[in-house]
Amino acid sequence: MTTYEREPSKILIVDDEPQITRVLRTALSTQGYTIRVAANGVQGLETAHEWKPDLVITDLAMPEMDGVELCRELRAVSQVPIIVLSVRNQDRMKIEALDAGADDYVTKPFSIQELQARVRAQLRRSIAAATEEKPVIALGDFVIDLPQHRVVVRDQEIHLTPKQFDLLVVLARHPGQVLTHRVLLHAVWGTNADQPEYLRVNIGQLRKKIETGEEPRYILTEPWIGYRFRPTGSDEL
Repeated sequence: MTTYEREPSKILIVDDEPQITRVLRTALSTQGYTIRVAANGVQGLETAHEWKPDLVITDLAMPEMDGVELCRELRAVSQVPIIVLSVRNQDRMKIEALDAGADDYVTKPFSIQELQARVRAQLRRSIAAATEEKPVIALGDFVIDLPQHRVVVRDQEIHLTPKQFDLLVVLARHPGQVLTHRVLLHAVWGTNADQPEYLRVNIGQLRKKIETGEEPRYILTEPWIGYRFRPTGSDEL
């Protein structure tokens, strides 16, 4: 292997539906990834401990150990990116999975292209997170200077309150990921925070300062769940 080559990323698929795992294995293998499959959460956890995947894709509703518990068990010992697969009526489990440590979700039925894009985004972030954290976040239309508490959006300096700044930093450190209300409240206001209106008001004020139109481009609402940050104002991260 030369200096410029990288080993194929390893992806673990955990799902009890053989049809889904066949489709995912085929679609992701064609992208050059190395794939392993587990039929339930218990097998998935054992495989993850032994194989050390670079990313995990897991269903939520499974026998023996569901996807929420799998997320919790994995996150206790690893920062491996986790994408959960859910159906439209699983909002409660989806929220629980995100709070338990999942990084993103895709709702069934989904397009293979969307899943492949989310896989690429999570793997990029994982590689970036492995590097030393820098004092300046330069991402899309944003430049955030952490020591100076200075924010520039589209080459224009924006003045934020301390809480608005902290909120933007948390969002910017997880571009494209869904962050639940609970995660954001705890990150900005502390683990005892239980006032969702704090978050709603500050998100509204932050949007007024960074958005360019009536429809949000950068901070997207995930109904009943939380928010997703797009640093370029588009689906390209």
